[in-house]
Amino acid sequence: MKVNKKGLLAFSAVAVATTLALAGCSGGDSGVPADETASALTVWVDADRAAVLKDAAAEFTKESGVKVNLVQKDFAEIQEQFIAQVPTGKGPDITIAAHDWLGNFVSNGVVQPVELGDSAADYQQVAVTAMSYEGQAYGVPYAVENIALLRNTALAPTAPATYDDMIAAGTAAGTEFPFLVQVGPESDPFHLYPFQTSFGAPVFGTNADGSYNADDLAIGNAGGEAYAAWLAQEGAAGHLSVNVTGDIAKEKFNAGASPFFVTGPWNVPDAEAAGIDLAIDPIPSAGGEAAQPFVGVQGFMVSAKTTNALAANEFLVNYIGSEKVQTALYEVGGRAPALTSAFEAASADPITAGFGAVAASAVPMPNIPQMGKVWQFWGVTEAAIITGGGDPTTLWQTMTADIQAAIQ
Repeated sequence: MKVNKKGLLAFSAVAVATTLALAGCSGGDSGVPADETASALTVWVDADRAAVLKDAAAEFTKESGVKVNLVQKDFAEIQEQFIAQVPTGKGPDITIAAHDWLGNFVSNGVVQPVELGDSAADYQQVAVTAMSYEGQAYGVPYAVENIALLRNTALAPTAPATYDDMIAAGTAAGTEFPFLVQVGPESDPFHLYPFQTSFGAPVFGTNADGSYNADDLAIGNAGGEAYAAWLAQEGAAGHLSVNVTGDIAKEKFNAGASPFFVTGPWNVPDAEAAGIDLAIDPIPSAGGEAAQPFVGVQGFMVSAKTTNALAANEFLVNYIGSEKVQTALYEVGGRAPALTSAFEAASADPITAGFGAVAASAVPMPNIPQMGKVWQFWGVTEAAIITGGGDPTTLWQTMTADIQAAIQ
């Protein structure tokens, strides 16, 4: 049966009333006075989303009688604080979260599954996959974010079909850089990942259900070696440079120094303010296969220690998951909505539509705990290869062995 507001309210009227007699997550750093915990949901949210949730919370309280206390948190501190506080009975009933925190949350036992019901089909598939772990949905997604190719249409009237086409078009434009992507002194695997996947070298292989398989470290396959050789080649050609940081890439693109910029929606406003007529294109393949960037998904998750699980699930599925709220969150955050109907409406904006089209064939950043062992070796190895610091294959395979040892 599809979860819907009226049906769930009718089904849960007695259950919610019973839940209200129980103690919710206790006060502590949650920001909720002790005498309110029995009749309230505590929700951690960042400042940018707080205003939207205030309206959703008021509507939920009016219809269910369950008060929602919003506690603003610095997004960068939420993961650590949530893991620390939930086992002690403190913290929130619900928290805003990034999907790649999920493996860490599950392994620490601080979240519980969310019952999306048939409403799972109402979201972009990549968002549901990202918010799932070992076949269980653990969050209600609200935003999808990824990189794509920003194109200055005055300098490049058409989208490049391949990486070589992009270099040729950028060279023909006579600008300082054929294309721009942030690399930096320790490289930037996140921004270079679509080129890596185009060689058939994902970080991890996947299981039948699409989840990542930590036992299959695919990054070290033959495609990975081919990608490493390509990094060395493009570094020697000057197309990839550790001297190009994110700030430099942005500054140069906005100054018209390149027709192409591999980046995310966060850099669109300044490019438009610089007077650039933008198009958003798929990132062209360098290795012959699809260039798939990582997708980051944000959503809300439920504490494993909440005693108001039914009310928390209802608030997320039927309020955070409504088209009205998802659209409002898009309007304040500028990230494509996870709910398909809200995304379709937002796609009247060609920028949103462009990033969304790329996201549809992108891959979620791995949310398994083992991913944390990858980053420490990945970027520095890419930087060494780009700068000619050794044989590409040897450096890449050493990196793979170091990652494998760290995971084990």
